[in-house]
Amino acid sequence: MNSRELWISFQTIVIKEVSRFARIWPQTIVPPVITTSLYFVIFGSLIGPRIGEMQGFAYMDFIVPGLILMSVITNSYANVSSSFYSSKFQRSIEEILVSPTPEWIILAGYICGGMVRGIGVGLAVTLVALFFSDLAIHNLFVLCSVVVLTSILFALAGFTNGMLAKSFDDISIIPTFILTPLTYLGGIFYSVKLLPDFWQGVSLINPILYMINAFRYGFLGISDIGLVYSYVIILVFIAILFFVNFQLLRRGHGIRS
Repeated sequence: MNSRELWISFQTIVIKEVSRFARIWPQTIVPPVITTSLYFVIFGSLIGPRIGEMQGFAYMDFIVPGLILMSVITNSYANVSSSFYSSKFQRSIEEILVSPTPEWIILAGYICGGMVRGIGVGLAVTLVALFFSDLAIHNLFVLCSVVVLTSILFALAGFTNGMLAKSFDDISIIPTFILTPLTYLGGIFYSVKLLPDFWQGVSLINPILYMINAFRYGFLGISDIGLVYSYVIILVFIAILFFVNFQLLRRGHGIRS
């Protein structure tokens, strides 16, 4: 395939993915915005004043970056995992497989679709956050790069889930028992420095901790983790997941029989 044909293939997959969640926006965009708004009200407005400041910032301001990134993570992941498995279940994925479209273009198309939804929901949550917090940007490059890399990472993770899933129940197991606990224990509502030394060490195993702290640095200029470590962790996980997904797709794992 020449470059023009590759671009058309990529563009077609992205348009399909974006159209898919855009058609049902009351189910894909509105619920996460409402859920995050409840976090703002309960943890920020009601509980926050009792807690006071966290690392020199109002508690509401401290938790806003983590809640925004949480919405990016969950929606980037959910979009790709559910979409790809649905394509497997309906056997519409075969139409792409019989075409000359390279595996990396298929993967890139799905990932881009997940990024659009994840970042789109993140922007919507950010607009809602303006009603609760006076957001200020400390470092725009860090802010944008972290949110883009994080959405890529979890879109890749969602693709892995969609490839390996054998039923619709398998789509919900990973978010419920792995992704959600890691997100809540990733330092959204607290600074890891408040934990005893042992649990600080345990927390360092959680990759989401690095993403949330780097994203918080973009807003507030504070982080429990060095920025270099955060970027290295994110990029390493992206490289690993891209390689795994590429190999699974090339071998047709779970989609060729």
